Amino acid sequence: MNNNFTGKHGPLLIAEIGGNHEGDFDYARQLVKLAIESDIDFVKFQIYTGDGLVSSVESPQRNQHFKKFELSKNQHLELADMIIEAGIGYTSSVWDIGSLNWIDNKISVYKIGSGDLTAHPILKATAEIGKPIILSTGLSTEQEVLESVDFIQSVNPLYKQPDQLALLQCTSMYPIPVSDAHLNVMGRLKELTGLTVGYSDHTEGSTALKYAVAMGADILEFHFTDSRENKEFRDHKVSLTKYEVQDLINEIKLIGQLKGKGTKRPLPIELSNEHVTSFRRAVYPSKDIEAGEVFSEENLTVLRPNHGIDARSFAEVLGKKAKKPLIKGQKLNWDDLD
Repeated sequence: MNNNFTGKHGPLLIAEIGGNHEGDFDYARQLVKLAIESDIDFVKFQIYTGDGLVSSVESPQRNQHFKKFELSKNQHLELADMIIEAGIGYTSSVWDIGSLNWIDNKISVYKIGSGDLTAHPILKATAEIGKPIILSTGLSTEQEVLESVDFIQSVNPLYKQPDQLALLQCTSMYPIPVSDAHLNVMGRLKELTGLTVGYSDHTEGSTALKYAVAMGADILEFHFTDSRENKEFRDHKVSLTKYEVQDLINEIKLIGQLKGKGTKRPLPIELSNEHVTSFRRAVYPSKDIEAGEVFSEENLTVLRPNHGIDARSFAEVLGKKAKKPLIKGQKLNWDDLD
């Protein structure tokens, strides 16, 4: 796979600070510092204005909520520089098309959240830029995911390539029970689209993320915080802390070692201990056999070690005659057969 969706620990790890700063720029800087120290691949924010995201007429309370969580253009740029200067990737869900003009040179991979999977103007503007896109699929049916993939690819055929467009299984609730994670969707989306797949987590803890890696996730996205204690904003409840991310990374390394390679072959540890011989069976007399006696299932068996005639040749020995007397348990060679 292209490095666009490959992380330094295997799967691409995205720490989603999102709205956990709750509009407090100093707190946002503190969260960025901790995320950098956790050794992830990308730190992610959300760029929006309340009025550019939610109708003040149809949903005035939500409009005010997002207004309180706004960060300014200069604050976003400063956070982006802080992340990039630390050697970490910066990304954002850009919920305001106009903001693409001033943030694009900071972003190497775009993230489109579940709520914008059907927002064609957002999809079109992002796809026209031509940078890799990660699309979350919460709230959607399988058909809606395929339609959005088709739309993105119609805007820019570049996104037919699995190193340019990735899909994340996601359930858009905070938190969700483990029974709502549905990690099997990743395999289904890969089968249908041939694209890179991953998992955006809204469970509590990191168990689902670990299993997602074992099931083939190439991208993991998770919310990030300094602590879940005494926090009212819902996203903190599904967030990981710095030390939990470091534990996740250690588990990912272990999972990678356990998964190993896909080619089935005897391993050096098996060969050096001669287990291919000592664990496998060969054909042996199950009783004393006289010269000229016909070999049959009544006077033959298969035993360890695999000395002489391999057990896979048992049927070939049947019906042949012994050239010489043989004792029970004696190694057989082909020249012992008439």
